[in-house]
Amino acid sequence: MSTLPFPPHTALYRVADIRKIESAANAALPAGHLMRAAGRAAANFAKLLICHTNGKVLILAGPGNNGGDALETAHLLADEGFEVSIILCGGIAQFSAEARESLERAQASKAKFLSLDYFTATPTEPWVLVIDGLFGIGLARPVAGDIAKLIAQLNELSLLHHFPVLALDVPSGLNADTGQVVGDAGIAIYATHTLTFIGNKPGLHTGAGRDYCGHVEVADLVIERKLFPLPSAYLSHPQMFSHVLQARQQNSHKGSFGEVLIVGGATGMVGAPLLSARAALHCGAGRVYIGFIATAPLFDSQYPELMCRQAINCDFSKPVLVIGPGLGDSDEAELLLTRALNQAVAIVIDADALNLIAATPSLQALVLTRSDRNAPTIMTPHPLEAARLLGITTQEVQADRWQSAQTLAKKFKANIVLKGSGTVIAAPDTSISINTTGNPALATAGTGDVLAGICGAMLAQHVAATDAARIAVWLHGLAADKLVEQDIGPVGLSASELIPAIRTGLNRLIADSISAKE
Repeated sequence: MSTLPFPPHTALYRVADIRKIESAANAALPAGHLMRAAGRAAANFAKLLICHTNGKVLILAGPGNNGGDALETAHLLADEGFEVSIILCGGIAQFSAEARESLERAQASKAKFLSLDYFTATPTEPWVLVIDGLFGIGLARPVAGDIAKLIAQLNELSLLHHFPVLALDVPSGLNADTGQVVGDAGIAIYATHTLTFIGNKPGLHTGAGRDYCGHVEVADLVIERKLFPLPSAYLSHPQMFSHVLQARQQNSHKGSFGEVLIVGGATGMVGAPLLSARAALHCGAGRVYIGFIATAPLFDSQYPELMCRQAINCDFSKPVLVIGPGLGDSDEAELLLTRALNQAVAIVIDADALNLIAATPSLQALVLTRSDRNAPTIMTPHPLEAARLLGITTQEVQADRWQSAQTLAKKFKANIVLKGSGTVIAAPDTSISINTTGNPALATAGTGDVLAGICGAMLAQHVAATDAARIAVWLHGLAADKLVEQDIGPVGLSASELIPAIRTGLNRLIADSISAKE
């Protein structure tokens, strides 16, 4: 395979790819090598989570190879003097020969085995760590029966007593591809840490995965890189877009950094385009205009640098357009969107503009024609807007966010930002990235308007659309993370508070990029 352009831990592999890598590695290695390597990696990681050697460790071992990994971990910890207890969940009929050997080593160690009904029958032990090795990436059916009850009890106890829970490969019950719990009525373990094997997986970083996985580390089990295919996706990180972040030249002026026009602001929704415009201003656009559908205010009293106009009188052919914040669904809104799609050199489509496109085939066709003339297009739907654009339900969108974003990118030949936990950015060439910044503070009105404004500012400064989307989403989430670190949120953080923090993050990102190149 080719050398990875980014750090290996940021490469994302679907389960099918992991299986191929695993198969190729097993063919070249002694039997049981990967399981023993997984056990060593897990035991070493577990020791980092245990504060003292006399604490009690509980290990849940399932009926497959994930259970074998857990049993290998168990005997290694027991051999080092840790007080290890094992709950063997299910029979050993499904065990591979390697897993049986791990079981025999665990049985020969000082680890003790507990019954499946331990949590119900016994008062709570002061566990210093629980290790989840019940089910790995091959789980296809919802967890049910006694094991589901065990998981429910563990989740309740970990919430009550705050002991760490380490999941091996993937929290049991979670789909490693999609980040959703397997089955509509399924259950999964809430882990504080996940040690995933061979390669990183998309479901650990998007959808519900971010809630269930906690802190994620990758153990590649020292498999040769030549056995890895090129990944289908990456986690977003600064190295991915540092090449486009440059110091500003002394010999520059406002015209050097482009113009952004925000179009929206129907009656009762004037605040939405103001948020977008303020974000674009703080992210370095040289000039920012707002074209209002409702009567335009004379100026923005907080940021008088912003220029307010009636949308109908604005020139759509020169600036980068951000259309949709507070746009509404009136006939005038549809006419303005038609003009924008036909005339804009580059465009960010958000909010009400997305809903108009979803409901109007002629507008969908206009989006597609933009690709024919190489006019950059970024679309920023949340899951409900994505569902409307695809003609499916929100649940279907969320069931596989990666696939939903990719389908949208192909359908509209546009760069798609599918917002949500672990925002997915999909390019028309099918490249995918999953964002790692952000937190629930962003789940409030107006934050999407801010994101659209950042995207517009990046496009105005001649950043390619895919990079613009990645940078914008990264900065947007980073600002929320930094504010929460300062005890500003997550509860009650307003969209307006994000904007100065985004400016700070952008300037630091540029400074770091320059330093890295020196």
